[in-house]
Amino acid sequence: QLVESGGGLVQPGGSLTLSCAASGFTLDFHAIAWFRQAPGKEREGVSCMGWSDGSTYYANSVKGRFAISRDNAGNTVYLQINSLKPDDTGVYYCAASLGAFFFGSWHEPGLYEYWGQGTQVTVSS
Repeated sequence: QLVESGGGLVQPGGSLTLSCAASGFTLDFHAIAWFRQAPGKEREGVSCMGWSDGSTYYANSVKGRFAISRDNAGNTVYLQINSLKPDDTGVYYCAASLGAFFFGSWHEPGLYEYWGQGTQVTVSS
């Protein structure tokens, strides 16, 4: 089970930290990723972490503003979001993959077997 939290309403330029708590897994992930979906748009991958080596990947639209990390116990993954823009508005989902895949494809939702319920992020003045 994946449970996201930390969403909310924030003004442009503000920051948020999203959390994804994993439970019931063996923690033998291949990767954990964050996706977002704005109204009327497809789900978009924003960041991914390779579980074995901690490698990180970001969508071009969020590079330099978003940072993915995990706690030492490996139970929680975070997404630090800075310099928020109205275009960042959407439901943010945490997703986990147990199966291996080439990280060049990390942004494809179909590669992830497990999904959280999502947390809403709204950027508005």
